[in-house]
Amino acid sequence: MRYIRYAFLAVLAIALLSVALANRGMVTLQLLPSGLSEMAGMNRSIELPLFIVIFGGIIAGLLIGFVWEWLREHKHRAAAAQRGAEVKKLERELRRTKAERDKDKDEVLALLDEAS
Repeated sequence: MRYIRYAFLAVLAIALLSVALANRGMVTLQLLPSGLSEMAGMNRSIELPLFIVIFGGIIAGLLIGFVWEWLREHKHRAAAAQRGAEVKKLERELRRTKAERDKDKDEVLALLDEAS
């Protein structure tokens, strides 16, 4: 399984490298469309190779997706934490009940009951 993972990563690296080499041309990125940037007085632009724009878009999309999923699954994590706290509370109550039940028993019999 480890070799399959390494082979997949090697193929992925070769594919990304070929995309980067094929898209080395410079492109101009602007913060806002030209009409809107003139109204706002912010004529910001930067020149980057196209592969950086492509990879930046992929990374930004992944990060947005991860954050979106983390926020979406918040209710499930909260419910699991609540159930975990309830389980701990019930386990403490069970231990306390067993201790009260076994307080008059012989120690050896109490240990045997606890083990079974």
